[in-house]
Amino acid sequence: MELKLKVALVTGGASGLGEATVRKVVALGGKAVIFDLDEGRGQKLVEELGDTVLFVKGDVTKEEDVSAAVEAACAKFGGIHLVVNCAGIAIAQKVLSKHGIHALESFNKVIQVNLSGTFNVIRLAAAKMINNEPNQHGERGVIINTASIAAFEGQIGQVAYSASKGGVVGMTLPLAREFAAYGIRVVTIVPGIFETPMFDQLPEAAKQALGAMVPFPSRLGYPEEYALLVQSIVENPMLNGTYIRLDGAIRMQPK
Repeated sequence: MELKLKVALVTGGASGLGEATVRKVVALGGKAVIFDLDEGRGQKLVEELGDTVLFVKGDVTKEEDVSAAVEAACAKFGGIHLVVNCAGIAIAQKVLSKHGIHALESFNKVIQVNLSGTFNVIRLAAAKMINNEPNQHGERGVIINTASIAAFEGQIGQVAYSASKGGVVGMTLPLAREFAAYGIRVVTIVPGIFETPMFDQLPEAAKQALGAMVPFPSRLGYPEEYALLVQSIVENPMLNGTYIRLDGAIRMQPK
């Protein structure tokens, strides 16, 4: 599927991996709906990119917010052909520590946003995608989710985050199998350590130390490299039902 004249719904699209994806879609002649809680950054992108993008403020865990974003995409641009789920949160908390036992509330929140939120967007967007006219390959849409290498090499303190991202990886194949009947592909990107707002507060020396952990290239990943993989997945019809590590060959240590 080509991105030209296609419509993408990008969660977490106001910054980081999501912002890079929005920019890539627009650069390739597509249109994008930025679904995010950060209204300031979202509106700034709209001002910069013009009428090829639309910002909708909302929470991926709320059915009414996601439904509003889906309906807005269809009303302004005529449908949805691509979903890229980038919205997510992370915490660092041991199960047993000097601060006490891991709070169930914080564990549930990470699962709710990263896993349930991703599924919430998928189910509501897919219900619209099935009405698209198929292209020459029989495709009606593509859904791309974002996991993390923590799904496979979770570090101490990442139990909630790893569980949520492992769930995203785990639902990729059953979704692809179900949606195959509609010509909708599902792929999950598994990023390593990337330059995102999560690392904005770190000093440069700390960023370089993290980057040095990556075999090659020995640096943090650039959001544009994530967006480049999004493009590759969209354009290659045989990529389906799988996950792709984008990590410079890093394998995380216990801590």
